[in-house]
Amino acid sequence: MYLKRISIINYKNIREAELSFSPKINCFIGNNGEGKTNLLDSVYYLSFCKSHSNTTDTQNITHDEPFFVINGFYDLGDVENEIYCGLKRRQKKQFKRNKKEYERLADHIGLIPLVIVSPNDSELILGGSEERRKFIDGFISQYDKRYLNSLLAYNKALQQRNALVKAEVADETLLDIWEEQMAQHGEYIFEKRSEFIDQFVPFFNEFHAFISQEKESVSLEYHSQLKERPNLKEMLKEVRQRDMILGHTSRGIHKDDLDMKMGELAIKKIGSQGQNKTFLIALKLAQFDFLKRIVKAKPILLFDDIFDKLDAGRVQQIILLLKNNRFGQVFISDTNREHVSEILKSTGCEYHLYTVEGGNITLSEKMESL
Repeated sequence: MYLKRISIINYKNIREAELSFSPKINCFIGNNGEGKTNLLDSVYYLSFCKSHSNTTDTQNITHDEPFFVINGFYDLGDVENEIYCGLKRRQKKQFKRNKKEYERLADHIGLIPLVIVSPNDSELILGGSEERRKFIDGFISQYDKRYLNSLLAYNKALQQRNALVKAEVADETLLDIWEEQMAQHGEYIFEKRSEFIDQFVPFFNEFHAFISQEKESVSLEYHSQLKERPNLKEMLKEVRQRDMILGHTSRGIHKDDLDMKMGELAIKKIGSQGQNKTFLIALKLAQFDFLKRIVKAKPILLFDDIFDKLDAGRVQQIILLLKNNRFGQVFISDTNREHVSEILKSTGCEYHLYTVEGGNITLSEKMESL
């Protein structure tokens, strides 16, 4: 499975691009702000129906332009699949597979498995618990449709309950209905998150030990109120009066978190930039390996500026990972031509090398398979 070619019009600072890709390694070299990350983000968009960095879709349209279009052509193992996304200002986003529009964007999630390693990932460590829940939810949703549907239903029920507890006089009957919905879907989500973390941690430990050369001891632990009280319906009923004073729902799986530690302390308090980045890269590569075993295919892997802040030893370990052919199609962006040249020289894989300047993307070098 890989992205064969892409057509982009008016996506961020990329006004127009027509690119064909290697099924192995694709590298994008340029200074900061030239458009490397935007190119990788367009590939991400075709998998997840949204940008990795912008929450508002219209912010992705090139300034002073009325629309953007991204068209990707994939080899999914059988026939070529065309994925189209188009957005006009003040209109609904269109998402199509082989020219047929999706009724729900959620139906597309999981078709093209993808993992991105990005500087934005620092929020997983430094940000609030919502960022870490997004990481878990986005991952499980790629292979478990019921999980995604339960998540959407839970969030809808949570929104309705929050509106009720803010009201001057809450409708007890409606509260019963929405709490029943939260409990039904929340308990399933908790079960799947617990299963995922139990299976995921060994993958994470393996990658972290390899990249850091076992120089740090780290851990990853799932925290949830449902670990102590598995009956969410009872818990919600008990805190109704308190929640009416607070004006929001204080119990549920929307309070879950991941505890990230180095030694006995939170890594965000004591980790250096390099240690934090190693933790995040190990997290994402574990995500790749775990997802690959679930979907029985190699996801597309995006490396956005991952070598910055890493010492030479850790860079070399990542290059060794790329060399052993455990990944499928890989996209790499970097400002440092030396890093990329070392990767391409050491792996011996087929590759395409692009230069990015002012949103213009030019193929500058390539090596095809023999």
